[in-house]
Amino acid sequence: MRTMLALLEVLSLFLAVQNCQAYQFKVGGSGDWSLASSSSYDKWAQNSRFQAGDTLLFSYKANEDSVLQVSESDYKNCSSTSPIAKYDDGHTAIVLNQSGPHYFISGVVDHCQKNEKVVIVVMANRSNGSSDSPSPSVAPSPAPVSEEVPSPPPAPVTPGIDMTPAPAPVEESPDSPPTKNGASSIVGNFIWSFGGFVGLFVFGF
Repeated sequence: MRTMLALLEVLSLFLAVQNCQAYQFKVGGSGDWSLASSSSYDKWAQNSRFQAGDTLLFSYKANEDSVLQVSESDYKNCSSTSPIAKYDDGHTAIVLNQSGPHYFISGVVDHCQKNEKVVIVVMANRSNGSSDSPSPSVAPSPAPVSEEVPSPPPAPVTPGIDMTPAPAPVEESPDSPPTKNGASSIVGNFIWSFGGFVGLFVFGF
């Protein structure tokens, strides 16, 4: 039993704190919902900061006017045929319990067409510790792209010169017979040796 009472006390304290943080806004700054104040609604709404949990107060003559909460399309067209909610008690206090835009128009179509309407943009709840304006989203940084080492540029080719690499020399085994070029070299050496010998014999004596 004591545990239940303690939980109820904590819940009551929490609700009291929530109510202390919420504000009551009078529409247009004065609360007057009429054609006389309709020119100030847009500027007042743009300069105010509404958050979830706040209350919007409309004061008007119950037998002459009303407040309709409508969709964006009905707001633009001043259509009162299918409102989200309708209030006609003359002293309407509406709790703004959701973030985003809320559209209100006069229940008298002629009044709405003469600008007795207002858009209320609700921010996040104050209990979340958020600021009046939403923080900009930060785009994730792209994954690093691996850098490829560029291949070296090809060597310049001089016109008229064959850049084809020469084949590697083939080593001949001692047992293999001499090639044609080797035989020519042996014959040439023999002729030179013989000629030198003959010259030495003739001119030496």
